[in-house]
Amino acid sequence: MKYYTPFVSSEYRPRVVDEYYRDRLQSIGALLIKGPKWCGKTTTAERMSSSAIFLQDPDYRDYYNELGNRKPSALLQGDHPRLIDEWQDIPKIWDAVRFDIDRNGSCGRYILTGSCTPKKVDENEENKHTGTGRIASVTMHTMSLYESGESTGEVSLSGLFNGKTDFDAQSLLSIDDIAYLLCRGGWPGALDLEERYALKAPRDYYESVINSDISKVDDVKRNPYVADAILKSYARNMCVPAELTTILRDVGSVATRPTVSDYIGALRRIFVIEDVPSWRPSLMSKARVRAAPKRCLSDPSIAVAALGAGPGALLNDMQAFGSLFESLCVRDIRVYADPIGGKVMHYHDTTDLEVDIIIELPDGRWCAIEVKLGMDENDGAKNLLKLKKKTVLNSGIGPSFLAVITGSGFFHVRPDGVMVIPIGCLGP
Repeated sequence: MKYYTPFVSSEYRPRVVDEYYRDRLQSIGALLIKGPKWCGKTTTAERMSSSAIFLQDPDYRDYYNELGNRKPSALLQGDHPRLIDEWQDIPKIWDAVRFDIDRNGSCGRYILTGSCTPKKVDENEENKHTGTGRIASVTMHTMSLYESGESTGEVSLSGLFNGKTDFDAQSLLSIDDIAYLLCRGGWPGALDLEERYALKAPRDYYESVINSDISKVDDVKRNPYVADAILKSYARNMCVPAELTTILRDVGSVATRPTVSDYIGALRRIFVIEDVPSWRPSLMSKARVRAAPKRCLSDPSIAVAALGAGPGALLNDMQAFGSLFESLCVRDIRVYADPIGGKVMHYHDTTDLEVDIIIELPDGRWCAIEVKLGMDENDGAKNLLKLKKKTVLNSGIGPSFLAVITGSGFFHVRPDGVMVIPIGCLGP
């Protein structure tokens, strides 16, 4: 085994979930941190751990595989919390961790990280024990604008849910800034690079996904051209509840329906695709709410890379810019909502009333958000007020707040009660 020293760096950028993860470890035997490759899982996990093993270390990989398949408990030896990085490379570790927690009955023993979900584990074919009550699963996202330092974070999402509205905040981001941030993405490794190199990082990630990662997830060889065609379709249908038939039409004769479904499943398991599910208000008829999820990727820069675009191209295509901006807002809100247990969804009913983002908390509180890249928030506010009226009428439960997220400007509350929040001010 290699000698291990916990990672400590003065350059570490705190993540919104840092304290949330530490808190979860106080009440569970192991914490599984899932998320896209390169999103910062390992760096964050190292700071919480006392020992670690890195299963993809090329100097030790073969040894770990042999030992892990023969005696997986041997890989668990070390101070706790023990980090097991990319655990899915040796799936038997899952049951070894679960069994150790059962035997020792203590909390905070292990941190597992994984940038993919093995198909056998996903389908529960090999692992008979789910880890319920022993292993808590959380999803880490790429960095929000607050984490990367581009948002002031003065408007707190948790504060809004608690009735706070007296924020004095103004975004310093311009439309040009937002175009660049969409293209750069929230990849921690790109933040300190010069602009021209930072813009190449998402493209490198994209090439790795279509040429390698989509096949490695379950050792099934997949065609990069088909993967590219599917992700291009996702990029063109970003934040739209597009049916599978729409994806098939975009892909054309390159692949059949079963093939496209298989590729989408693989992309989900490596956390490239992260659709936005539909929200169904309590006490409302199922027939009145459309159930289709919105097509979305885990970071807007993946869509930009799929389209082969850059900041200039976005500024010349405001429709595409607006869709990608919505996906950026979804990513950031997911980051801010995780520590308070918020689920991020969208609303679309049979009267074609649509609301971009719904956040629902475990205690039943919810809010509704529309996303408008420009400064014209009126249409968004109208939709929000219609939804409020409809939900109060049907269930008697209104939203905690209504908001329109814009690309720039300052925070304010409209006369109708709808808040206007520039993305460059929003935070946890």
